[in-house]
Amino acid sequence: MLWVAVKAEPRVFTLSVLASALYAAMTVASASVLGWATQEVVLPAFESGRTTTGALAAAAAAITGVALLKAIGVAGRRFYAGLMQYRLQAEYRRSVTRQYLRLPLAWHHRHPAGQLLSNANADVEAVWAPIAPLPMAVGVVFMLLIAAVSIMATDLVVAGVGFLVFPAIALINVVYQRRLSPVATRAQQLRAEVSEVAHESFEGGLVVKTLGREAAETERFTEGAEALRDANVAVGRIRGLFDPVLEALPNLGVLAVLLIGSVRLESGAMSPGDLVNVAYLFTLLSWPIRALGWVLGEVPRSVVGWRRVRNVLDASGSLPYGDGTLAGSGAGGATALEVREVRFAYESAEEGRPVLHDVSFAAEPGRTVAVVGPTGSGKSTLTSLLVRLVDPADGSVLLDGTDLRDVAQGGIADTAALVPQQAFLFDDTVRGNVTLGLDVPDERVWEALRLAQAEGFVAALPEGLGTRVGERGATLSGGQRQRLALARALVRRPRLLVLDDATSSVDPQVEARILQNLREARSTGTAGGATVVVVAYRKATIALADEVVYLEHGRVTARGSHTELLERSEGYRDLVNAYERAEAEQEALEGGEEALA
Repeated sequence: MLWVAVKAEPRVFTLSVLASALYAAMTVASASVLGWATQEVVLPAFESGRTTTGALAAAAAAITGVALLKAIGVAGRRFYAGLMQYRLQAEYRRSVTRQYLRLPLAWHHRHPAGQLLSNANADVEAVWAPIAPLPMAVGVVFMLLIAAVSIMATDLVVAGVGFLVFPAIALINVVYQRRLSPVATRAQQLRAEVSEVAHESFEGGLVVKTLGREAAETERFTEGAEALRDANVAVGRIRGLFDPVLEALPNLGVLAVLLIGSVRLESGAMSPGDLVNVAYLFTLLSWPIRALGWVLGEVPRSVVGWRRVRNVLDASGSLPYGDGTLAGSGAGGATALEVREVRFAYESAEEGRPVLHDVSFAAEPGRTVAVVGPTGSGKSTLTSLLVRLVDPADGSVLLDGTDLRDVAQGGIADTAALVPQQAFLFDDTVRGNVTLGLDVPDERVWEALRLAQAEGFVAALPEGLGTRVGERGATLSGGQRQRLALARALVRRPRLLVLDDATSSVDPQVEARILQNLREARSTGTAGGATVVVVAYRKATIALADEVVYLEHGRVTARGSHTELLERSEGYRDLVNAYERAEAEQEALEGGEEALA
């Protein structure tokens, strides 16, 4: 993992290590300078009772020069290490996000949004947490080599005593990592789970409020948060146990060096300056050695984050694109649609049971096809296939005779538009939600709003097209949100318009006018003149279609006009009549309540 980081940022890493090496060298040099100043300036001053300005200036210049170079090394190490860390975090966030966009919708169905947010944020941060202390740790290795040579050149006996500290630190670090790794893994997993619970609670805010589930959701979040707290406390306990030991060992080494050194000093085996040099060097090494511990301390959590991020980056499944084009893409008009023996099954479905079985139908350019069927018959899945959100397991979907799998990236989006049942609006203006970055004049926006029967209520808004609609369009009704979503599709002038029950929240009369507008636009060749596939339930809406495709249990069991299907398909007749009766009963109930009021 660390090698990946070094290969990704070789220049920055090299500069940070060079700066760390400068710091390491100057740390060792400061001990040598101090030992020299003690031997050549301080001790002679005590012996003679006086010193010279030149000697003091030389000692001050040496100490100051070393300190200045050491400061430059510290600044360079921190700057480039931070630069490397933040660059890697930014790059991997972009990589994870690009992977999210590349992976097919089927993959996203299997992964909660909260987990995906955790992968892109907390996990990426955890992965590169060791990068900041890494150059210092590398510099410490360099420092230890210099120090080892310097100490051994001074006195081998004292060096042997002092070096006993290093294997002790290594052994304790090994035990430390083995104890910390599983606990850190658990904490990282819980961090993602808490993120998932929070995301679900926010996404389902309306359900939570309307059903009085605040206490239950609070309890659910509390359980996760408390589990995460306990895991983090466990990590803190282990660190609290080992950190003081790792901190104390170098200091114990200094005491041992002073003890043995004083004996060697009395025997005349070493000079006072040499003892000061060695003892001070061990004192300086005690803190930088901790940098190795910092890197090792972050590694368990980092490795967990790395595995979670790699699970995303290595995820298989994509929608490969061809290099074909769709004639007249984005220029209005209509396209011919053909669905040939399509079969599709969700990966999570029991035993891979298909949702659609050998579905086939066609729509001539400019025609309107209504897809009708009971709940669970595969209507929404079919709409996803028509705009290639997913690919069929067998069969093919063709536009103007071209298989969607052969179309170049972006070609389908320029030709076809899907309006889902659940309309999503951004916390932006009406104009921003309709155009979504498309550079079109306001006249074209108003034209799309008129076709979607949204012109009237938008004009009545305080700032018209410039009115902000709130998060998810909270200031608008369900029907208004659906009409803006429809206008968003129409402003792009698609040649294939797929409506997945996209007008279910508007009045039947408004829905009929919308479809009538689309038919008129088709005849005049304006913005809405597209081939239309509409998932519908209302009889009045279905009657406006040129052809009806009736789905039952994922199969096309009947095709024809609305009148023909009423005569020859009992299932179709029962479904549309049942829906009509339910609407009539609801209207009668509402009328009775108004009369009583």
